[in-house]
Amino acid sequence: MPHPLAPRLVCVDVDGTLVGASGAVHPAVWPAAERLRALGVRLAVCSGRPGFGDARRHAERLDGDGWHVFQNGASVVHAGSGASRSTPLPAAALAALVDRAAATGWALELYRDADYVIVPGAVDPDETRAHRHAALLGVPLSVATLAEAAALDGVVRAQWMVDHAALPAVLAAAVPGTRLLPSLSPVMPETTFVSVLAPGVDKAAAVRQVAAAYALPLSAVTFVGDGGNDAAAMAAVRAGGGHAVAMGNAEPAALAAAEHVVGDVEAGGLVEAFALVEALGRRAA
Repeated sequence: MPHPLAPRLVCVDVDGTLVGASGAVHPAVWPAAERLRALGVRLAVCSGRPGFGDARRHAERLDGDGWHVFQNGASVVHAGSGASRSTPLPAAALAALVDRAAATGWALELYRDADYVIVPGAVDPDETRAHRHAALLGVPLSVATLAEAAALDGVVRAQWMVDHAALPAVLAAAVPGTRLLPSLSPVMPETTFVSVLAPGVDKAAAVRQVAAAYALPLSAVTFVGDGGNDAAAMAAVRAGGGHAVAMGNAEPAALAAAEHVVGDVEAGGLVEAFALVEALGRRAA
């Protein structure tokens, strides 16, 4: 039986951790991931991205028959069976968000487990930002009217896409019954992404779900991330006796939550993190 402190589940953020500014995965990551899987270690994407497009393809390549976390914890999906443990937004909150988009002109994205739509808004009249984000996600752009957006069911996450200067206004206009989680992407550095989630939904809660699905304690979990939206999960894993690893390019909150720091994403820092997981497993044995 593996030692309870040996890493058996590695949760990996995507933007800034698995992929860098080019949107590509460092080529040495895949063989390093295969070595971990051969050792019996499960790998789980734990991303703010949705569970389709490039993020889904990355998840299937890392662990094609395992649980993965998308949408900052709103989507918890099994790559093999398609089973979902996701948490939808309250209907009243969705209606209020659509009204807020109409009033402000901010671009609003609405996500389900397997698809999404965007209301581009007056701030992005030519849909430039919308097209760029669809390309980043690796999916076709899907545009909706306000009426079509309001009629959607099964929405697990909304997301504002705004200029950095608009972030205080977005935070001040939070819809009751939701929580906001700002994040950045190196591929769209001029944009702040603000996820809108149901109460209690975050990466930390989702990591606990995935660990429980594998009957693992948090002491057997390692989280590798770089963003402020990773910090709570990193802190929860460390508090449970597991390990938190920050990339060299990490934001201050992630660095503060980390036990270990590896190289920059562009230099293959995730490969270093996977090697650290192997070393931690040998040390625990």
